[in-house]
Amino acid sequence: MINDGYLIPANTKSGQLIFGKFTGSDLIIFGVGVGITLLLLVTLGVQGTIQAIITLTPVGICSFLVLPIPNYRNVRTFIKSGYEFLTNQRIYMWRGWCLYAEQSSETKK
Repeated sequence: MINDGYLIPANTKSGQLIFGKFTGSDLIIFGVGVGITLLLLVTLGVQGTIQAIITLTPVGICSFLVLPIPNYRNVRTFIKSGYEFLTNQRIYMWRGWCLYAEQSSETKK
Protein backbone atom coordinates (compact mmCIF):
# COMPACT_ATOMS: atom_id res chain seq x y z
CA MET A 1 0.00 0.00 0.00
CA ILE A 2 1.21 3.43 -0.94
CA ASN A 3 -0.18 6.46 0.90
CA ASP A 4 -3.03 4.36 2.32
CA GLY A 5 -4.16 3.37 -1.18
CA TYR A 6 -3.63 0.45 -3.51
CA LEU A 7 -1.29 0.53 -6.45
CA ILE A 8 -2.84 -1.17 -9.49
CA PRO A 9 -0.44 -1.84 -12.36
CA ALA A 10 -1.38 -0.29 -15.71
CA ASN A 11 -1.09 -3.62 -17.52
CA THR A 12 -3.46 -5.71 -15.38
CA LYS A 13 -5.47 -6.79 -18.45
CA SER A 14 -2.36 -8.08 -20.26
CA GLY A 15 -1.74 -10.48 -17.37
CA GLN A 16 -4.86 -12.37 -18.45
CA LEU A 17 -3.61 -12.72 -22.03
CA ILE A 18 -1.24 -15.32 -23.47
CA PHE A 19 2.23 -13.77 -23.89
CA GLY A 20 0.60 -10.57 -22.59
CA LYS A 21 -0.90 -9.84 -26.05
CA PHE A 22 -3.08 -12.68 -27.36
CA THR A 23 -6.26 -14.55 -26.44
CA GLY A 24 -6.88 -18.21 -27.19
CA SER A 25 -8.94 -17.34 -30.28
CA ASP A 26 -6.09 -15.16 -31.60
CA LEU A 27 -3.67 -18.05 -31.34
CA ILE A 28 -6.17 -20.40 -32.99
CA ILE A 29 -6.58 -17.99 -35.92
CA PHE A 30 -2.81 -17.66 -36.26
CA GLY A 31 -2.34 -21.44 -35.96
CA VAL A 32 -4.90 -22.09 -38.70
CA GLY A 33 -3.09 -19.62 -40.96
CA VAL A 34 0.24 -21.31 -40.29
CA GLY A 35 -1.32 -24.76 -40.85
CA ILE A 36 -2.86 -23.77 -44.18
CA THR A 37 0.42 -22.19 -45.27
CA LEU A 38 2.38 -25.34 -44.40
CA LEU A 39 -0.18 -27.46 -46.24
CA LEU A 40 0.14 -25.23 -49.31
CA LEU A 41 3.94 -25.38 -49.10
CA VAL A 42 3.84 -29.16 -49.11
CA THR A 43 1.25 -29.51 -51.88
CA LEU A 44 2.12 -26.61 -54.20
CA GLY A 45 5.77 -26.07 -53.51
CA VAL A 46 7.37 -22.78 -54.43
CA GLN A 47 8.59 -22.62 -58.01
CA GLY A 48 7.89 -18.95 -58.72
CA THR A 49 7.01 -15.62 -57.21
CA ILE A 50 3.26 -15.99 -57.77
CA GLN A 51 3.15 -19.38 -56.06
CA ALA A 52 5.19 -18.03 -53.15
CA ILE A 53 2.72 -15.16 -52.70
CA ILE A 54 -0.27 -17.53 -52.89
CA THR A 55 1.36 -19.91 -50.44
CA LEU A 56 2.22 -17.22 -47.87
CA THR A 57 -1.10 -15.35 -48.10
CA PRO A 58 -2.94 -17.30 -45.32
CA VAL A 59 -0.24 -16.70 -42.70
CA GLY A 60 0.03 -13.06 -43.79
CA ILE A 61 -3.69 -12.42 -43.42
CA CYS A 62 -3.90 -14.21 -40.07
CA SER A 63 -0.83 -12.39 -38.76
CA PHE A 64 -2.38 -9.07 -39.78
CA LEU A 65 -5.64 -9.90 -37.97
CA VAL A 66 -3.96 -10.67 -34.64
CA LEU A 67 -1.38 -7.85 -34.84
CA PRO A 68 -1.62 -5.72 -31.65
CA ILE A 69 -2.38 -2.03 -32.24
CA PRO A 70 -2.75 0.89 -29.79
CA ASN A 71 -6.18 1.63 -28.25
CA TYR A 72 -7.50 -1.73 -29.47
CA ARG A 73 -6.37 -5.21 -28.54
CA ASN A 74 -5.66 -6.11 -32.16
CA VAL A 75 -6.67 -5.38 -35.76
CA ARG A 76 -9.54 -7.89 -35.54
CA THR A 77 -11.21 -5.95 -32.70
CA PHE A 78 -10.66 -2.69 -34.61
CA ILE A 79 -12.40 -4.12 -37.69
CA LYS A 80 -15.22 -5.50 -35.50
CA SER A 81 -15.72 -2.11 -33.80
CA GLY A 82 -15.78 -0.32 -37.16
CA TYR A 83 -18.30 -2.80 -38.57
CA GLU A 84 -20.57 -2.46 -35.54
CA PHE A 85 -20.41 1.35 -35.78
CA LEU A 86 -21.34 1.32 -39.46
CA THR A 87 -24.14 -1.24 -39.20
CA ASN A 88 -25.84 -0.15 -35.95
CA GLN A 89 -28.40 2.61 -35.59
CA ARG A 90 -26.81 6.04 -35.36
CA ILE A 91 -29.98 8.07 -34.84
CA TYR A 92 -30.33 8.31 -31.10
CA MET A 93 -33.81 8.90 -29.72
CA TRP A 94 -33.97 11.25 -26.74
CA ARG A 95 -35.37 9.53 -23.67
CA GLY A 96 -34.49 12.13 -21.04
CA TRP A 97 -36.51 13.66 -18.25
CA CYS A 98 -37.82 16.51 -20.44
CA LEU A 99 -39.38 14.15 -23.00
CA TYR A 100 -42.68 14.21 -21.13
CA ALA A 101 -42.55 18.00 -20.78
CA GLU A 102 -42.19 18.33 -24.56
CA GLN A 103 -45.09 15.95 -25.17
CA SER A 104 -47.38 17.75 -22.73
CA SER A 105 -46.64 21.15 -24.30
CA GLU A 106 -47.38 19.73 -27.77
CA THR A 107 -50.70 18.25 -26.66
CA LYS A 108 -51.80 21.62 -25.22
CA LYS A 109 -51.51 23.30 -28.65
